[in-house]
Amino acid sequence: MAAGTVNPFNVSDSEEEAEQRQDGADTERSPSDEAQGHRLVPFSPPAYSEPAALLSSNRTSPSADGIPASAAAVAGIGGGGAETRVSLDAIAAQLLRDQYILTALELHTELLEAGRELPRLRDYFSNPGNFERQSGTPPACKEQGVGPGGPLNRAGSISTLDSLDFARYSDDGNRESDERVAVLEFELRKAKETIQALRANLTQAAECEIPSQERKNYKSSPEIQEPIRPLEKRALHFLVNEYLLKNEYKLTSITFSDENDDQDFELWDDVGLNIPKPPDLLQLYRNCGNSLPLHRDTVDVAVNVDPNDLPGDYFTQEPVQQTEAIQQQQEEVIQELEYQISLLNSEKQSLAEQIKKLQSDIQALQRNVSSEPTSKEDSPCGKPPLDNGQYLDIRGVTETDSSSDANTTKTSATTATTDCTESTTTATQPHSKLKSQSQQVKTSVQFDQPNRKLSPAFHQALLSFCRMSADSRLGSEVSRIADSEQSVMLMLGRCLPHIVPNVLLAKREELIPLILCTACLHPEPKERDQLLHILFNLIKRPDDEQRQMILTGCVAFARHVGPTRVEAELLPQCWEQINHKYPERRLLVAEACGALAPYLPKEIRSSLVLSMLQQMLAEDKADMVREAVVKSLGIIMGFIDDPDKYSQGFELMLLSLGDPSERVVSATHQVFIPAFAAWCTELGNLQSQLIPSLLTRIEKLLKQGEYGLDEHKLHMYLSALQSLIPSLFAVLLQNAPFTSRAKLQGDVPPIEVTRFPRPVSPLQDVATIVGSREQLAVLLQLYDHQLQHEGTTGWDSLLWVVNQFLPQLIEIVGRINVSSSTCVHEFSRFFWRLCRTIGKIFTNTKVKPQFQEILRLSEENVDASAGNGILTKATVPIYATGVLTCYNQEEDRKLLVGFLEDVMTTLSLSHAPLDSLKASFVELGANPAYHELLLTVLWYGVVHTSALVRCTAARMFELVLRGMSEALIDKRVAPALITLCSGPEFSVRISTIPAFGTIMETVTQKELLERVKMQLASFLEDPQYQDQHSLHMEIIKTFGRVGPNAEPRFRDEFVLPHLHKLALCNNQQTVESKRIDIATQLFEAYSALSCCFISEELMVNHFLPGLRCLRTDMEQLSPEHEVILSSMIKECEIKVENKGIGEAQGSISIAASLVGEDAKTKFLSKMGQLTTSGAMLANVFQRKK
Repeated sequence: MAAGTVNPFNVSDSEEEAEQRQDGADTERSPSDEAQGHRLVPFSPPAYSEPAALLSSNRTSPSADGIPASAAAVAGIGGGGAETRVSLDAIAAQLLRDQYILTALELHTELLEAGRELPRLRDYFSNPGNFERQSGTPPACKEQGVGPGGPLNRAGSISTLDSLDFARYSDDGNRESDERVAVLEFELRKAKETIQALRANLTQAAECEIPSQERKNYKSSPEIQEPIRPLEKRALHFLVNEYLLKNEYKLTSITFSDENDDQDFELWDDVGLNIPKPPDLLQLYRNCGNSLPLHRDTVDVAVNVDPNDLPGDYFTQEPVQQTEAIQQQQEEVIQELEYQISLLNSEKQSLAEQIKKLQSDIQALQRNVSSEPTSKEDSPCGKPPLDNGQYLDIRGVTETDSSSDANTTKTSATTATTDCTESTTTATQPHSKLKSQSQQVKTSVQFDQPNRKLSPAFHQALLSFCRMSADSRLGSEVSRIADSEQSVMLMLGRCLPHIVPNVLLAKREELIPLILCTACLHPEPKERDQLLHILFNLIKRPDDEQRQMILTGCVAFARHVGPTRVEAELLPQCWEQINHKYPERRLLVAEACGALAPYLPKEIRSSLVLSMLQQMLAEDKADMVREAVVKSLGIIMGFIDDPDKYSQGFELMLLSLGDPSERVVSATHQVFIPAFAAWCTELGNLQSQLIPSLLTRIEKLLKQGEYGLDEHKLHMYLSALQSLIPSLFAVLLQNAPFTSRAKLQGDVPPIEVTRFPRPVSPLQDVATIVGSREQLAVLLQLYDHQLQHEGTTGWDSLLWVVNQFLPQLIEIVGRINVSSSTCVHEFSRFFWRLCRTIGKIFTNTKVKPQFQEILRLSEENVDASAGNGILTKATVPIYATGVLTCYNQEEDRKLLVGFLEDVMTTLSLSHAPLDSLKASFVELGANPAYHELLLTVLWYGVVHTSALVRCTAARMFELVLRGMSEALIDKRVAPALITLCSGPEFSVRISTIPAFGTIMETVTQKELLERVKMQLASFLEDPQYQDQHSLHMEIIKTFGRVGPNAEPRFRDEFVLPHLHKLALCNNQQTVESKRIDIATQLFEAYSALSCCFISEELMVNHFLPGLRCLRTDMEQLSPEHEVILSSMIKECEIKVENKGIGEAQGSISIAASLVGEDAKTKFLSKMGQLTTSGAMLANVFQRKK
């Protein structure tokens, strides 16, 4: 068989095997077969004689003799002379005759793919009847392809080879599945052919979509471009996506694929064109200027075709034009080959010069060695290494004498081929040769050669006893020593994926520098992608320190490679980890987005990265991940420069502020809001959009909250405004008329430590926003001078604060519910920070006058009838606690004292609600620094001539006692209360009772407690108070409030006995309204005291009798209360009777001892039906302080 013979089975046989088959084939075909082959297959090149030999050697004959004569005849085909060739049809007939069905099927398939279908095989395999069989009889096919037994009934749904059950008649059970698979593969190919035919019809139909009239218009008017067709559009989409992937635009490719989700970009056939795939975009671009090649007719040709096998008029049928076209094409190929030959010759000459230079260097080195060693450097034959780098291969060394070295330098092309062939046989043996691939001239390493006369074969065999492993992956890497920087990177790229899994998790961060360095310098994009994937998956759950190391490496990588590679290589790694199951890995992604923000293209920063972080903020469930997301978003806001992203940034701010985690909200105030405010300052919309938007939301919230204010949202918006105060003040300084004069010259007075409130983060420090503390000091000096002497003319940013911002804030404050202590506190803190930041001069000249203009302390400013005057609103406490407390100098304290005294007097004389005054005292009383100041205000009320003012002062004492030192209570409060009790008005005396009760609840000093006890006893035992219904109501209410938390001795010796007396007296009350009032207060007081420990003696002598008296009243006045009282009395009686249990569980309250299911059910049901106030019942569940 000739060397150029084509193998129709696509078997890549080597030339040696082909020659062996050619030498071993000595059997000639019969003339009958030859004649038959010429009759059935007019075009049968000798190339198809090779499969017969394969069939004869790979198949086992089913005949008794093992190999029938027909098979033996077939086995000899293809070996002899050209005159003895058998036709393909004869081979097919023999295969069908001997029942080699699968082999015939393979031959049929290969011929179909080659375009040379045999009618015999086509008819046989397209006839389903050939595969039907008699029951129990194997199928036997004649030459015509019909079984001997006649067809049987087969399944109606099976019309192909599915009805052929090879396993039933197979004498080799192992072939069952293989043969079945082969049949199914054949059917699959048939189905694909059908699909291709349908695609061709669809393509033709799509090409004809444009009407013929429109085609004429386009042809007649070349300037009118024909619209793109659907198939053309899909083809262009495929080529564009292919270009993006080849050039590492992975993210753009992903976006492009998402926008064209109706197309499969992995399969060209999905385009719908039944044509070969065109070249890529780069090739089309390069060839767009060249003239398109002329259309040439093609003809099927074969290699080594015997003219005898062709029809007589075969060549005469070819037109002369086709011959000329073929010759022209061959001439073009010849010209191209000649050009390549010239290039190779020039390269050969340059290499020859290098060889001569190397030889001269070798000879020079040999002269310097005393022993005249020789070294041999062989050029490696065969395939070059995959890395194309420089390395030393120590897998083999062959020593020869210097004469052989000289001979190897003068090799021809023939000897070079021989050397390569020999090297392939010895490459697997250790110490075969020393290879050095180097593109630069380097000094070779030389070794001393022994003065021995061993044969090379013996030498090689001797060295083979060295135990070296060069066949494994690791052995291959060990045997090749890198000899250049590039080869080091390639070696690391190959080895690191195998090293990382075997390193302890706790020490894997030690590999980060190695991975990053390799990823930076490695030339292969796929290897770099793999290394970065290893980096992000290096540690299963990285801790803070490990994440910092990885982020530091990512930043170093980004600085080294630039924004393009960061986008193409690092960002996809982040995107893959965005939904990782471990929060530590998602946290790494969130932190990486912020760390890499300065090194990304600006388009990616404001689009992809921003979208990634927004998705994580909205969807991630881990607080620490969302916290890191908010910080990274703040960093992004520091680098973003797309004004269109403002609205998205505002929504992100609101989303972050509304997060349920305090960590996320804190990060928003520390990082995101200052960065977002800085960007808004640059855009010029801090005062025009950001702050007005928040104020508008607060106003809308107050309008919607008339029946229930959402305090959480109010806090969210107000805290955002508070975090914007430093940025607002920086805008005032940077846009002031004096900004251009602010220069660092001479000594600048230092800024007072208390000049600004303590910032929550460095980003909210005004000095950081302005640039430096020295620059801020200069601006502050000019700022104060401007306000004092030059005014605000032309200062637009400051005028906006004075004329728009402050009036809107004051209006909002007036609409707040004064009873909401949370809202009052929030706005007080906001105004305090605003005034402290913006300065004392501005506060005194701009802020206070606006509040004073609104408040106008006079009785006309209080609507006593409706109670909706401005003095009854939250404006009073917010002005007192937020504005007047900003500065703590003497004149400021005097102003605050005077304001509170005026408000107390005005509200008292106007009979207006005291809620605004109470809110002021509560807010100020929370800070011990203002206790003295508040007592000064209250003393003013104590000595006031009006009883109404004194009553108000007495009630204010109760609000400031909590948290006040006992020394102040003893020296200032108690004397003031005693003074009030000594007055003639009963209303003033009654107003002091809550304050006395609070002292009994909070003070431990015995002398003070005795004084209070005596005063309360005088209220209860003095005959002048016996008919004071309001006094009794106030005392019972106070006892119920302070009893559970008061000192036990005071409760046992004073509270319980007097409650018993009051209950007994109430039974004799004739006025029903007074009786029900006292009974209701007694019920709440007893309910509160029932949770306390009560001794058995007190239980019998005072508690139970008082409950029975109260039940007597409730039987007549409130039956629903009577049921609960009966349950309480019953449980107390059970406790008294069971003394042992009472002693063992003496510390258990009566309420806790209600263990009867019926009693508990009645108690809870009746408690839910009560319509009276539950203030006393709430104290039941308070722990004793």
